[in-house]
Amino acid sequence: MVDLKQLEQDLTKPSAALITDIQKIEGDIILLGIGGKMGVSMGKLAVDALKMAGKNNRVIGVSRFSDAKAKAELAAVGVTTIACDLLNDAELQQLPDAKNVIYLAGNKFGTTGKEGFTWAMNAYLPGRVAEKYKNSNIVAFSSGNVLPFVPVTSGGVAEDVTPEPLGEYAQSCLGRERIFEYFAKQNKTPILIYRLNYAVDFRYGVLMEIAKSVLNEKEIDLTTENVNVIWQGDANEIALRSLLHCEAPATILNVTGPEILSIRWIAQEFGKIFNKAPKFVNQPAGNALLNNASECHRLFGYPKVTIREMIDITATWINNGGDEFGKATHFQERGGKF
Repeated sequence: MVDLKQLEQDLTKPSAALITDIQKIEGDIILLGIGGKMGVSMGKLAVDALKMAGKNNRVIGVSRFSDAKAKAELAAVGVTTIACDLLNDAELQQLPDAKNVIYLAGNKFGTTGKEGFTWAMNAYLPGRVAEKYKNSNIVAFSSGNVLPFVPVTSGGVAEDVTPEPLGEYAQSCLGRERIFEYFAKQNKTPILIYRLNYAVDFRYGVLMEIAKSVLNEKEIDLTTENVNVIWQGDANEIALRSLLHCEAPATILNVTGPEILSIRWIAQEFGKIFNKAPKFVNQPAGNALLNNASECHRLFGYPKVTIREMIDITATWINNGGDEFGKATHFQERGGKF
């Protein structure tokens, strides 16, 4: 049996590059919406990197904290936790000032039927946050869903391509970007819009979904046959290091791995590990939501965890009974309904 806790610790240690960059970050770091899939691990990573850099900047984590376990985990490692409903303006205004803001708040799952809440979280709240933290550096999380479907041979969509959001979730994400862009100009607030395509981790993500389908002999839809992924630890590091690259007017950065991956190939690799033959249905459409993250790689280097390592880690986690978040990515959704 593999020691899953040790495996996770080994793969979430701050890199030398992160420690070097975090030494240059002045002031506290506040993570708004820390209770989500990436926030908890990002908060822990920030604390570890600051300690290793010999710095005493505070890391502040803000969330509703409907999951009390996440709050306790963060407090145990040194994150200052604050329970707050960010949509409650009185509570928002009472939050402490911080020189550095990572904006993780947003709504995706269950968008259909909750369109008003989705727009409030994804397009109204950014304006309130941008005003509250107008004197801070802000890394604002966005999504590759704002971009158009492109041929799988295109190399992906670069930052200068005009968005074409499909469905209300993607439209509200573009709304978030536009609001942050407005306030970056209005208040000269340095902002980086962080367009992420499919972070994967031990507990969730595209690879976990494909692996479970192979293991359980479920059919895998190949209509969307290609995808970008990046290991969550690498994505977290890039988010923290991006605090040094915020600009006014706002800059946009695509964040994902370097490959345009084949779903078929990924499933076949898991098939070798599990000794199962993947089951495929439907013919590839020939296009997908794909990011070109070459600018990100120029700034920060290639992600340190490779796709084959991600596949091996995911299979090891599943085979050893590791826990899961249980939330689907909907990476195969082509109509914008989440």
